[in-house]
Amino acid sequence: MFKEFVDFVKRGNVIDLAVAVIIGGAFGAIITSLVNDIIMPLVGVVLGGIDFSGLSVQVGDATVTYGSFIQATVNFLIIAFVLFLVLRGYNRMQKTEEEALAPPPQPSPEETLLAEIRDLLKERT
Repeated sequence: MFKEFVDFVKRGNVIDLAVAVIIGGAFGAIITSLVNDIIMPLVGVVLGGIDFSGLSVQVGDATVTYGSFIQATVNFLIIAFVLFLVLRGYNRMQKTEEEALAPPPQPSPEETLLAEIRDLLKERT
């Protein structure tokens, strides 16, 4: 059983997943701080200082805090948008690097033929 466990842990997928979870947690903390400490105060200023989290309604003995749900939804949308922008920039950067590393395309047969004709015409003159 121990050998099976060691083989399981040695698989590349498990290690990659562990690294992704750790990096994802750290990145999540950065995005959460960005939203809570920078973006949400600015949204609050734009909306006139409205804090949704305090909104609630009393139903019998229960308190329904629908404002917390609204706040969580706004936070999610902001986090999703910021993550979209980050990934969009990353994908553009990757595409640029791939284009820079790609070898130039080979000329088509028509281009090769035209280049030969051009060279022959230059030799005649």
